[in-house]
Amino acid sequence: MNEFDLIIIGGSATATASGIYASRRKVNFCILTESWGGEVANSGEIGNYPGFNQTDGLKLSQTFKEQLIFNQVDLREGVKVESIKKKVGIFNLKTNKGDYTAKTILLGTGVHPRLLNAENEEKFRNKGVSYCSTCDGPLFRNKIVAIIGGGNSALESAIMLSKIAEKIFLLTIHEELKGETIYIEKINKDPKVTIITQADTRKFVGTNFLEGLEYLDKKTNKVKNLSVQGAFIHIGVVPNSDLAPKEVEKNNFGEIITNKLGETSLEGFFSAGDVTDIPFKQIAIATGQATTAVLKAIQYLDKH
Repeated sequence: MNEFDLIIIGGSATATASGIYASRRKVNFCILTESWGGEVANSGEIGNYPGFNQTDGLKLSQTFKEQLIFNQVDLREGVKVESIKKKVGIFNLKTNKGDYTAKTILLGTGVHPRLLNAENEEKFRNKGVSYCSTCDGPLFRNKIVAIIGGGNSALESAIMLSKIAEKIFLLTIHEELKGETIYIEKINKDPKVTIITQADTRKFVGTNFLEGLEYLDKKTNKVKNLSVQGAFIHIGVVPNSDLAPKEVEKNNFGEIITNKLGETSLEGFFSAGDVTDIPFKQIAIATGQATTAVLKAIQYLDKH
């Protein structure tokens, strides 16, 4: 029977932190995730997570998983949760692997990449256009690529791809790069990277595979072309909050509104990590927030 006191939904930092604490408290729980890794696995160089001088997203996400295994956590991969409804104090979950019930839920489903919505973006998806430098970067060894975005994820992508690609064009719609100073300084010194500011990418071009892109130079108001074989889009993220029951309040960005304890507007339904309205989307924040939320969920279970 798939009956639990707590079900944690997610496959990254939030699920790891909450899963470890729930395991050590001997809670009857499991973790459900369609796939393991989340946006952590898509990150490039990581130098700001406590305990690691420097690592990368793939290594850190694997370390997270190994720690769950070490703590004998019931991690169920390949499970896609399709709906969550609360009835008579119990949460009923429908998944592609059968039904589940739980007294409490902790949703830590994170975010997914925001689309650029440029012409032919979908046509060349996985044919030169990518949203994951870590996943697809090795396919572009010694090739010319563009990175679209000016924040940390775009900067991390440029640093990583500099070790692989022949040449990198970094296009941002803003007047300057935004992100950690250490990343910006590193990119400014990299001869492989050409930074193009105030560039509004409008169109991807090619026949069967990507061959280039068009962007509006907002400084001159002229459309310009770049010949590239790959384009990596890093312009922000969208919360994976559609799964939350309708009783759970969200803000205008679709982020789940929580208090400082991870509680939502629906009793017994907790949330943590990037899917919530907590600012500063960072791995360290997600793990700390998850710890608070799961401890509050356990306290809730003790009273019910």
